[in-house]
Amino acid sequence: MLRILLVFLTVVATFSNGSQFKSLQQNHRPQDLSNADIKYLATLSDLKYTDEVLDNILIPRVVGTPNHDKVFNYIKSELQKLKWHVEVDEFDDVAPKQFGTLRFRNIIATLNPNAERYLVLACHYDSKYFKDTVFVGATDSAVPCAMMLNLAKVMQKDLNSIRDKSNVNLKLVFFDGEEAFVNWGPTDSIYGARHLAEVYHNNRLLSITTGETISDLDRMDMLVLLDLIGHKNSRFYSNFKNTQDWYLRLADIEDRLQHLKLLKKSNNHRYFLRRAYGGYIEDDHIPFLRRNVPILHLISNPFPEEWHKPGDNRDIVDRDTVENINKILRAFVAEYLSVYLDVTEEHIPEKEL
Repeated sequence: MLRILLVFLTVVATFSNGSQFKSLQQNHRPQDLSNADIKYLATLSDLKYTDEVLDNILIPRVVGTPNHDKVFNYIKSELQKLKWHVEVDEFDDVAPKQFGTLRFRNIIATLNPNAERYLVLACHYDSKYFKDTVFVGATDSAVPCAMMLNLAKVMQKDLNSIRDKSNVNLKLVFFDGEEAFVNWGPTDSIYGARHLAEVYHNNRLLSITTGETISDLDRMDMLVLLDLIGHKNSRFYSNFKNTQDWYLRLADIEDRLQHLKLLKKSNNHRYFLRRAYGGYIEDDHIPFLRRNVPILHLISNPFPEEWHKPGDNRDIVDRDTVENINKILRAFVAEYLSVYLDVTEEHIPEKEL
């Protein structure tokens, strides 16, 4: 699936000088949430739904298999039930010869398909092929899929408040074909991400706001990629200088939730460490990073011991960790998109949930 490259960061997202559109993105200001807002968002937990999603997708789901079709149809159906606009980026690509040509399908869901800009949350939904091993990929990446669907479900009423918001909105991407079939490399890995980045690079339109010609890549304020999340020792680092302030905002939200006693921690450690990581990890974000899309890579580092082993199954999933990170992401999304939160006294808990 992934390889850690022991290199220092040499790629910094830059954009053409004088772009008004890019200036709007770089000067984007989130709303500040009150303690009541934070507490309200924490009450939206729905672990039952997280379990329901995992029941449906925590199976071997290698591209080209019936299980893969089943998971694709389930994710698409759940998004449609929640009234998201769902598109499928479907294409054929050539895998190593024993696998031949395969059909890949990225799932793209937007609240408002006509918005000019998007905060993008993403993960991959396929699982890695092993010849003689049953591998279900819980942290890699069934849990991130469940987290994204959970956010869409529990924040449905709140997100409806920005459904018609046209300047910046929310997009969810479930990448297909992240895993290598044989050996990770430029042609055997991140099939879906490579294809979608190319499609978005070639799609051009005029900005209603500034009159500039922009691509669908330009419309991505930031790609927040989730991977290897869900085990008890999940923790993250800031990976890119141009999104470090946004990463630190996640760390600040964790601090606030902890101060308000709204996190349940089975391990006494931070999730969002206030440190930068001096290398980068290859994952679905790479084709977008190379085209100057700002990246927040939320991948647990170090990888869990069960990575690419049969042990990456339901047993590794720590429910408290999953829901704690869900709470942090809900607040981050609400802040970034200035989501209207209809908070009343009944939503404000007096003690830890």
